Amino acid sequence: MPYNPQIHHRHSIRLKGYDYTQPGAYFITICSKGRQCLFGNVVNGEMQLNSLGHIAFNCWQTIPDHFPHIELDTFVVMPNHLHGILIITDKPVGTQQFCALNQHLDCNTEQFGKPLPGSISTVIRSYKGVVSKRINKIWQIKGQSIWQRNFYEHIGREQKSVDNIREYILYNPLHWADDLENPQHNFDDRDFLFDIPF
Repeated sequence: MPYNPQIHHRHSIRLKGYDYTQPGAYFITICSKGRQCLFGNVVNGEMQLNSLGHIAFNCWQTIPDHFPHIELDTFVVMPNHLHGILIITDKPVGTQQFCALNQHLDCNTEQFGKPLPGSISTVIRSYKGVVSKRINKIWQIKGQSIWQRNFYEHIGREQKSVDNIREYILYNPLHWADDLENPQHNFDDRDFLFDIPF
């Protein structure tokens, strides 16, 4: 099935039993809690990051520092979400040892409360945690996640699919007015995390 942004970045299509430590390209979308526009605004088709957006951007760039088996590809921080491609280049160190110690587990998937070292879920959990912690420090609160629970992903199995996803990410700011994540399309009376004037 060809990549369709209206389908693939809206729903988690995690495959049961799929090994998410397996080398390959993973298209990730993470949304802010309540889809509040925390990270800046799109002006004339370009994303203008605020201080919180710079935190989200800079932390994404440091993922390979903490997970050496991950390479960054195209990504963009949008007002209320982030799109990015993460490439697992090699099986992460520690996965085999984890599976050997936990032979009763299905080692291709994470078990609740037992993250699989180096898996995409572990990488995203770490990223979301550090961004939330840094933003909480600015706002002088504790333990508040700024992200929606979970994340959306799509596995790029063919080069054409990955190229289409790259193009979608690069042009995302230009299409912000039509993006279903834009609060103009799905605004309701939500409780906002922070009072941020834009």
